[in-house]
Amino acid sequence: MTYATHATCPTHATCPTHVTCPTHVTYPTHVTYPTHVTYPTHVSPGACSHFSDTLLDEMNGGDYSATRNRKGRVRMRIFLLSLLAVVGVGYATAPASLQEKGGDDRTGPYDVVPNWPQPLAYARPGYIWGSTGGIFAETPNRIFVANRGELKLPDKLPSGFTGFWGSFGEQATTPTPEFRNCIVVVDANGKAVESWTEWDHLFEDGRGPHSVLISPYDPEHSVWVVDDIHHQIFKFSNDGKKLLMTLGERDEAGNDDKHFKRPTDIAWLPDGTFFVSDGYGNTRVAKFDRNGKFLMTWGTRGTGNGQFNTPHSITVDRNRRVYVSDRANNRIQVFDENGKYLDQFPNIQQPYHIRISGDQALWVFSGPLDKFLKYDLNGHLVYAWGTHGTAPGLFWSVHEFSADSEGNLYTAEVFGGRSQKFRPRPGADPSHFYKPQPLMPKTASN
Repeated sequence: MTYATHATCPTHATCPTHVTCPTHVTYPTHVTYPTHVTYPTHVSPGACSHFSDTLLDEMNGGDYSATRNRKGRVRMRIFLLSLLAVVGVGYATAPASLQEKGGDDRTGPYDVVPNWPQPLAYARPGYIWGSTGGIFAETPNRIFVANRGELKLPDKLPSGFTGFWGSFGEQATTPTPEFRNCIVVVDANGKAVESWTEWDHLFEDGRGPHSVLISPYDPEHSVWVVDDIHHQIFKFSNDGKKLLMTLGERDEAGNDDKHFKRPTDIAWLPDGTFFVSDGYGNTRVAKFDRNGKFLMTWGTRGTGNGQFNTPHSITVDRNRRVYVSDRANNRIQVFDENGKYLDQFPNIQQPYHIRISGDQALWVFSGPLDKFLKYDLNGHLVYAWGTHGTAPGLFWSVHEFSADSEGNLYTAEVFGGRSQKFRPRPGADPSHFYKPQPLMPKTASN
């Protein structure tokens, strides 16, 4: 029997100085050795195979026959350990050889769902979806889209038109919209199944809804819509038939307990207390109880701690810390629930939208970068993905994002004038998926 010449020794293997390696030691011929592993030249095939007779005789109380038996067992044990190490090295390198070649990972850990959403069935002939202010997935089959009205198509469409205004190369906020179908519900296939047209008048003479949300702690799944231009926030029943609450006075900007100045976003505590980022005009956070009673406010204009320049989005972690997107100051500030400054995460280019995920990470979409950024709750960047463009799977200013219970990701683009759906890519790292805070089960009466 001879030692297979292609077999190699793992680089971490070492031999104690008292070991001798006699040339007569051989290995079983039935063992298969991985051919892609190489050994360092300073290690010989018979290394680590033999303990000295004197040492083993001492271990066996001078019994030579016992020494011979024990030497055989030791040789075999060392051989098997070395073989396992060799095979381990081989398997550790195997995935690299199986990895697909090329690619640029432009859609991160997701695959974009083609032709989603479908053309707006409720739109007038010759009109399409407008700038998309917000999106929220209540379930995988019920997704709310905050549509900033409809846009009239030109008589002649260019060859590169994809169904959305951004494919013209012009921002979807540039043309003047007609305020129809401002709150739309689509199903899993992107087909519009509801349009709350009875509320379109709320957004006339403005620019349409800024964001759409559902509190994770509300068993009735009431739908909240922020209208920054008219300085108001609306709370609707889940079916859209009732307007349950209105905060702010239409077209009356202010900085007191009854007025906003272009509010932007909402975040909740488990007891229903909520915070409003306010906003483009004011530079503050306003706090309300679950019934909409004003409690307190904090923030002034500036660059210091607790000061803001466009507080554009807001979110809360399970420890009741409040994170505020200080967009024009290129940072995120952190406060306790009563407005005490705790921390800040600087050098984040215009964080358009922020959310604490169910697994307690901070997810951010950067407008200028057109990227998703994932941070731990100490502000350390742990992952990023996203590419600018108007092709499917690329981004042009995501204004709000959401995800459903199946892991599908949804994005709303103000400049691209579209929403998109992404499915988790099989085999992708699960830590790279945005996992939303789960909604409380919906009450049976709704």
